[in-house]
Amino acid sequence: MINLSVEKTASRGIAIAPVYLYQEVDLTPDTALITEDQVEAEVARYETVKKEVVADLAALAEENEIFAAHMAIADDFTLQELVNQKICSEQKNIQMAIAEAVEEVSALFQQMDDEYMRERAADVQDIGKRFLIKCKNASVQDLSAIAEPVIVVARDLYPSDTVKMNPAFVKGIITEEGGVTSHVSIMAKNYGIPALTGVAGVLEQITDGVMVCMDAEAGLIVIDPLESVREDYEKRKQEQDAELELIKKYREREPITPDGKRVSLCINVGNTAEIKQALDKNIDGVGLFRTEFLYMDNQHFPTEEEQYQVYKEAAELCPKEVTIRTLDIGGDKELPYYEFDPEENPFLGWRAIRISLDMPDMFRTQLRAILRASAFGHIRIMFPMLISLEELRDAKAILEECKQQLREEGIAFDEEMEVGMMMETPASVLLADEFAKEADFFSIGTNDLTQYVLAVDRGNKKIASRYDSFHPAVLKAIETIIKAGHSHGIKIGMCGEMASDVKAIPILLQYGLDEFSMSAGNVDYARKIIIGK
Repeated sequence: MINLSVEKTASRGIAIAPVYLYQEVDLTPDTALITEDQVEAEVARYETVKKEVVADLAALAEENEIFAAHMAIADDFTLQELVNQKICSEQKNIQMAIAEAVEEVSALFQQMDDEYMRERAADVQDIGKRFLIKCKNASVQDLSAIAEPVIVVARDLYPSDTVKMNPAFVKGIITEEGGVTSHVSIMAKNYGIPALTGVAGVLEQITDGVMVCMDAEAGLIVIDPLESVREDYEKRKQEQDAELELIKKYREREPITPDGKRVSLCINVGNTAEIKQALDKNIDGVGLFRTEFLYMDNQHFPTEEEQYQVYKEAAELCPKEVTIRTLDIGGDKELPYYEFDPEENPFLGWRAIRISLDMPDMFRTQLRAILRASAFGHIRIMFPMLISLEELRDAKAILEECKQQLREEGIAFDEEMEVGMMMETPASVLLADEFAKEADFFSIGTNDLTQYVLAVDRGNKKIASRYDSFHPAVLKAIETIIKAGHSHGIKIGMCGEMASDVKAIPILLQYGLDEFSMSAGNVDYARKIIIGK
């Protein structure tokens, strides 16, 4: 019997089943260079492979909208340019060119501070995997063929792998790599499959077919358990399954605290597909719609019409509330078609609202799209990374210009649309009372707030232990924001990771937080804690 203890719970639950070891096919690219007279044929071959991959993804997208985004990546101009450059200028064969281009694009995401954004590198790598499988004419294990209860163990799993899984047979998932915001984690939460990600060294400990007991919430894995241990896990699983069924019944209830306060339960998303997947959870809306992907998964600054169609769909899906954060790039989020100047401290540099105010034409395009979409639901607009009243006033002034343009053009929009701001900088905390006089709502971004208040880079492993959202200074900042907002009668939400922390929710309720926004997989648990009985 071997016990492993891990930290990354991607999806709660207990599973007891033999291991299905998912062996990745060897996709190591051929390293032979091509000759000059082979370049044209290699470029043409890439075009053929790309068309085949896009066609495969189009078929998958009809059943799962995750793959609509993958289609855009596979057909992305930036990726194609990188591949063609490596073939034409460096005379690399198609396999090398694809592998290197995919690595470079995914590296942009992996370097990001936001874990949600960082995990999107897996999407790019999944596309690269598809390309290389086509190039090598390779065959892969078919996870859809699993026909008996198993726990799938793998180095990592991509969306194209997980979509084939039948949750009736896949009782648990363990990966050596990956994070809690990856697609395998999202899928596991949606289907109620216990999952642990980032379990270092697990493949060295586990063999195919061995019995495993796992408690994902506690982060425990028992390999080849004693009969007494297995019986204990089976008993605990029965108890937990009963609790999960009870938690699901909470979906029918309003999130009202024991003392009678009705709070809002919302979700954080990056696209409309994530909204659709969460509608069965009886959510109050979208507390954070990240707009970065419209810019990052593109070959140009998205047009007003392109953005409008996305925001409009979101509003129609969630008519009660969609809070759209204006573009939050810079720092760790770059664009493939716009070159940012190198910065010594990018997280303290030209980013978020600073870019929007310095690029007013781009900003107006986004604001007009949001305004137009507001005619189809309750859309709220939210500005990120503010440190001064002047920034808020300047942003609102440009918004007013856009409103006047639309009035003159006879285009409908919500004249009463709420305008709020992210509370994520020490300056915004210290000026919370002044901001509350001019903003319609606050949304606390605890990820950046914690980082800036404590002067701790949460991506730096050497000081990761000092990144603590429960630090007295951070809690004091949160309490200050809520008090300031309530003193002026505005609603206070939170869209950082802390909003779904089971230990934090009671504290936040005590402070008077009005809205909790989180990943969809945490909504059921949060609702139960909020209701409290």
